[in-house]
Amino acid sequence: MHVQGNAAYIDDMPAPEETLHAAFALSDIAYGKINHIDIKKAEQALGVHSVIVAQDIERLNIGPIKHDEPLLAKDEVNFFGQAIAAVLADSHENARKAASLIEANITQLEATITIEQAMSKKSFLDKPLEIITGDSVRAINAAKNNLSGTLRIGGQEHYYLEGQVALAIPTEDNEMVVYSSTQNPTEVQHLVAHVLNVPHNAIEVITRRMGGGFGGKETDSSQLACICAIFARQNLQPVKARLSRRDDILLTGKRHDFEVNYEVGYNDKGQIKGVKIDLAARCGYSLDLSKAILSRALFHADNAYYLPNATFRGFLCKTNTASNTAFRGFGGPQGMLAIENIIEEIANNLGMDSLEVRQVNFYQQKTNNVTPYAQVIEDNIINELTSELVDETSYHKRRQEVQKFNQKSKYLKKGLALSPVKFGISFTTQLLNQAGALVHIYKDGSIYLNHGGTEMGQGLFIKVAQVVANEFGVKLDQVKVSATSTSKVPNTSPTAASSGSDLNGMAAKEACIRIKRNLCDFAVQHFGLGVNDVKFEDSNVFLGDKKITFKEFISLAFLNRVELFSNGYYKTPKIYYDEAKKQGRPFYYYSYGVCLSEVIVDCLTGEYKLLAVDILHDVGASLNPAIDMGQIVGGFIQGMGWLCSEELKWDDSGVLLTTGASTYKIPAIGDTPEHFNVKIKPNISNHENTIHKSKAVGEPPLMLALSVWLAIKNAIYNEDNNNKTGLDAPASFEKVFFNLNKKFN
Repeated sequence: MHVQGNAAYIDDMPAPEETLHAAFALSDIAYGKINHIDIKKAEQALGVHSVIVAQDIERLNIGPIKHDEPLLAKDEVNFFGQAIAAVLADSHENARKAASLIEANITQLEATITIEQAMSKKSFLDKPLEIITGDSVRAINAAKNNLSGTLRIGGQEHYYLEGQVALAIPTEDNEMVVYSSTQNPTEVQHLVAHVLNVPHNAIEVITRRMGGGFGGKETDSSQLACICAIFARQNLQPVKARLSRRDDILLTGKRHDFEVNYEVGYNDKGQIKGVKIDLAARCGYSLDLSKAILSRALFHADNAYYLPNATFRGFLCKTNTASNTAFRGFGGPQGMLAIENIIEEIANNLGMDSLEVRQVNFYQQKTNNVTPYAQVIEDNIINELTSELVDETSYHKRRQEVQKFNQKSKYLKKGLALSPVKFGISFTTQLLNQAGALVHIYKDGSIYLNHGGTEMGQGLFIKVAQVVANEFGVKLDQVKVSATSTSKVPNTSPTAASSGSDLNGMAAKEACIRIKRNLCDFAVQHFGLGVNDVKFEDSNVFLGDKKITFKEFISLAFLNRVELFSNGYYKTPKIYYDEAKKQGRPFYYYSYGVCLSEVIVDCLTGEYKLLAVDILHDVGASLNPAIDMGQIVGGFIQGMGWLCSEELKWDDSGVLLTTGASTYKIPAIGDTPEHFNVKIKPNISNHENTIHKSKAVGEPPLMLALSVWLAIKNAIYNEDNNNKTGLDAPASFEKVFFNLNKKFN
């Protein structure tokens, strides 16, 4: 249905009769004291039913961890684009027109916009985070070589195709059904219940599918749903809202941008003896998920490298910008880029191929296999993957060819870089590592499946349906996957952390096993068989020497009063983390990948082109290779966008300048390389007991794109530039141009 364009999204649903529409009025300054909000013109506008401001909402504040986010700004505005009022009208167009008539008298105050400003003012949302192993200071001082530097890493707009949208429908007895484009129906349920002051069981949240999420609909979908619910309660009519692209970009958070400061000591082989990395994240005005995101950045600041003496610190910078939030990789990409940049700098200083520096620092199988947070790496295959890709791509020959090209070419320079990925799989917040599912078999043999995961185009519903079909030995089209609903599976975790298939697949399998146990007990008793004589295969049930169709067997079981439905539940084993000791096992396992990228840079203009990409990625025993291949390709391209062209810009007063496709450049088909070779590592399975020994694939491929940024850095590096390029991310054409211009001058 997705491919054919037949899949219906919330805005495609026929609106119920008498549906009203909501829209926001937004602040035009970043920080200030609200003196007065004039809503008179809006109230008198065509089609308007009502206008509300913060004082009209009894339970104003929401938030995923801490309720520190007002639905509408009350006494002060904290970022450019913050909602200051909401309008309800008879159409979407009339609501937006009326919202534009609202005028706010705000006394502008000095805003904190940048990470540098927040650090200097000590403007933080919480205390710093730390992971420490060994004695990094002593190791750096004792090392033969050392270097230090700063790297600035930009944020990223989610730019999902379907914007934020919600529809709230009041029903009987103070209850409400909310359709929300969200990765986290349970959180929307809880927050809507909170603002309406009703129990959770009075609110049902339904998500059929999203037109993309990427983390941007894990927490940010709640504001729209809550406003719709408040209006629906006041008017006892359905209320719908959808954000324009500009309003969506202004109102919602992005990937956190980081400033990285580092010191490292190493020997003449490039082996790291000690390292200190400070990661300062621009979090925005409220906490959102920033603490968990920064934690994951620290957990991934080692990437695939053994660091015996390491100090990682993270700073939660409070700024007058929209509250940054989850984005594919959830802090991991920023942590990885920090250490990969360090590896590249070490190679430049030693005059070595950075591949050699990477290989000498890689985690090993039986020694040098403990992370800075004390997790033993039991499944390390990064050495194997790297060697395989090096051989398959003729890496050393291509390196020589690049060097020869650069020696002969004055203005065009090529760059080549290979980067690894080791990405931890599990929510780092332990309680989120659980899932439920519900499976029904109807008496005609058709199967109904519901689970807590949400579908955003990543193919989760197909994967979990495959699990169910496989358990009963039937064809996939016999399994119907229903919309995610809080009324069917309660207390669900968000579809995030690459864990959708792991958690929901196992929960669905458990539900199937319980039903099969009922069916097998019936077959043993009814046909006088042993337990091992009952098998479900090829849409049939084999009963010793005879077989009947699955449909016939289910009908017979129903006639004999066999329970044909069950729930299933799964919680990830083995994981724990001691916050006091900063040690534990936050991840059930790791996913791995390696990517080789080659670029060519025009030194006169700063423009560059990605010439070739070769990827070897580990997904364990794949549940669906076609879906996994799509995730690898899509993740890589999105990562490439973050590191190359997608640049968020604010002016000095905090006005976000990049609010649409004309100012914010997401990758297009022309940005993809002609040579784009993607391979899933064959004949491998997960050493942990995951669903059919598969591995998560949603987030890890995004970080394969680090090799593109590293290849650009490699292309523009030369020994006359103090062994440093000073390149930040994203490496926009402008940044590359100014970097080269500075170098040649």
